[in-house]
Amino acid sequence: MSLYSSMNTALSGMSAQSRALGHISDNVANSQTVGFKRTDTNFVSYISESNSEVHRPGTVLARPDFTNQVQGTIEQVENPLAMAISGQGFFTAALPIGKTSAGDKTFDARNFYTRAGDFNRDSEGYMVNGSGYVLQGWPVTDGVVDKTRLVPVRVEEDVFTPTPTQELDFVGNLAAGGTTAQSTSIQVIDTLGRARTLNLTFTPTASTTDNTWALSINAPDATTPALGSINVLFGLDGAVDQPDGTLAQFTGATGTFIGSAAATGGPATVTFQADFGQGLQTMVLNLGSFGVSGGLTQFASTSGSGLSVNSFEQDGIPLGSFSSVTTQKNGDVRINYDNGQSRVVARVPVTVFKDPDRLEHLDGQAFLRTTESGEARVVEAGEDGAGLISTRAVERSNVDIATEFSKLILAQRAYSANTKIVTTVDDLLQETLNMRR
Repeated sequence: MSLYSSMNTALSGMSAQSRALGHISDNVANSQTVGFKRTDTNFVSYISESNSEVHRPGTVLARPDFTNQVQGTIEQVENPLAMAISGQGFFTAALPIGKTSAGDKTFDARNFYTRAGDFNRDSEGYMVNGSGYVLQGWPVTDGVVDKTRLVPVRVEEDVFTPTPTQELDFVGNLAAGGTTAQSTSIQVIDTLGRARTLNLTFTPTASTTDNTWALSINAPDATTPALGSINVLFGLDGAVDQPDGTLAQFTGATGTFIGSAAATGGPATVTFQADFGQGLQTMVLNLGSFGVSGGLTQFASTSGSGLSVNSFEQDGIPLGSFSSVTTQKNGDVRINYDNGQSRVVARVPVTVFKDPDRLEHLDGQAFLRTTESGEARVVEAGEDGAGLISTRAVERSNVDIATEFSKLILAQRAYSANTKIVTTVDDLLQETLNMRR
């Protein structure tokens, strides 16, 4: 074994510890970087010759040992768009590389992967993390998720298109034996999203059994306010006898009114039309079912007005302006409007790999797929080995400062020990040269 071999081995040890110090330095510097994955050091020895008779010194290499599968601390934050993956997997992201002549973003054709979920909306509505990568997700149209493609998630501050009222559900009770007209007002939505008032008036008619009421509807904002009327018969007054107090039949429809045919258990509805300036709008008033105690009934009442309204619902939706955007645990990106409505525009999946430690590291806590990492599988959060999504949260670096300082001390001591070998070999070589004297 030559002295030069010993010196070369010591020099390789110094080089390996220098690399280890570099890994430690990188880890400490990024101890507060969102989604950062530390790099440990794996020392590998190379032996030039070793058997039962002789062992010659070799060299040592310091290889990076990535920890992409080791999760950092999940921390709750105030940002409503921030997300963290609890478990395995990555967010899929796109990298902006320029703009078209129309001013729209253009993206790198490759898919990038990251655990840095500190997303916010940029000036164009894209969800971008702190490193500039744009979150990608499955597009959602009318509640249908398209899982065949990934697109950059963009939240536009558009309006919620109004939906005119088509159906109204009325639940109430008319006081049996009532002798005066009873009225109530309800709100509906016209085709332009404006709220309109409908006045419903129930007038008792002259009857020996006192079970018939005339329903009339007036719309003050309509081109023709009086929309029509229809007789509402209860119990024995109908063509088919029904239990007392339940709907039996509609008769004598006028104006735009059309009553449904009487059938025990069948829907008791009144169809009518109103013109609020944009043409006729057809609406259906649901009063329950014939012969069933529910919807509109006629029983004794303690109400001073004689008419008690238990509930009223209508399916119209007024015009809505953008209010906020939030993320859900299943990955849904939901836009909220000031009319109380919301709309899902995308669903964020989780991408998993067979060996994520073999991904290629890039700037900004991003990764690229490699042959060794395996194919990227894009799945729902919490399925097929993918982690769960935590909202209003970010994943901190998985670096532990105390551990890094411990490794720093060991690397420093190991480096110093190797320098001692170099100086010792140098002294021995000097002694060898002095043999000539």
